[in-house]
Amino acid sequence: MSRAFDELAHESTPMGDISLRRRLEPTLQVDVYEVKLGDEFLMSSLFTTGERALAQLGLAAVGGDELDIVIGGLGLGYTAQAALADPRVRSLMVIDALDDVIEWHRRHLVPLGAELTGDARCRLVHGDFFALAADTLARDARVPMRFDAVLVDIDHSPRHLLSPRHAGFYTPDGLRHLAGQLRPGGVFGLWSDDPPDDDFVAVLRSEFATVEPHIVTFPNFYTGGQASSTVYVAVAHDDH
Repeated sequence: MSRAFDELAHESTPMGDISLRRRLEPTLQVDVYEVKLGDEFLMSSLFTTGERALAQLGLAAVGGDELDIVIGGLGLGYTAQAALADPRVRSLMVIDALDDVIEWHRRHLVPLGAELTGDARCRLVHGDFFALAADTLARDARVPMRFDAVLVDIDHSPRHLLSPRHAGFYTPDGLRHLAGQLRPGGVFGLWSDDPPDDDFVAVLRSEFATVEPHIVTFPNFYTGGQASSTVYVAVAHDDH
């Protein structure tokens, strides 16, 4: 167990200063890893239910075996870990815009670093997911041209973006282009910190065969109550 507080890494990036810190949670007596961008908290190892549910719910909607998966947003690696727990996953490409976050995993500064970098199915790729999605995610000859699932956990929600440059992804044109990079019946999954958004569901339904927003609840140790997030699961048409 660590000291009460350690800053493990602090870097300046085009998006602002990003820091990784580990602190002792006195109530639970566990080490908690937290990532901050500027003064804003991005993620915590204390609350990972939504991140795991993104992979679990998304892959549950995918048929077949030998799945090729893309995850947009590495974070602390909990979505990637949950995806790799599915034995059908043949390959996993995780794209993150911040090379520093990838290096935290390669240097084993975060709890899942050794596990993810040691899994031969998993590749951590430095890149702008949204720019790649607007062009093609298959920029590397080592990955397939189409994927069985694309799972995204980057912005806070389709309305609350980390950058205005991401807005085009959530439009009918952006989602139509993404759907074209999925195999027939493939899945697009999206984590959101907001409740289900009817307008966004309507946009998804204009481009995908089926859409289901799942409300994921989990205990909030600080309030003593329940917190929630949303996981959207959209299945591509069989004939696109």
